[in-house]
Amino acid sequence: MQKAKLTSKGQITIPKEVRKQLGLRIGDEIEFVKENGHFRLQKVFTESPFDKWVGFLKEWEGYDVDEMIEEMRGR
Repeated sequence: MQKAKLTSKGQITIPKEVRKQLGLRIGDEIEFVKENGHFRLQKVFTESPFDKWVGFLKEWEGYDVDEMIEEMRGR
């Protein structure tokens, strides 16, 4: 179990291992979710990590994968 100490300003330092497991980086937002009388800490995702890839392969739409591979192999 990981622990953190509350400062006089109401701040805590999230232990390194917890930050690592949550994938937290400087500037990330976290939220405290109350469930069944307990609080759960979770990372806030403002956008899907997949949003940047939407349409990335649009230029290849309609191509046959097998034909593309043969072309790349120079056949």
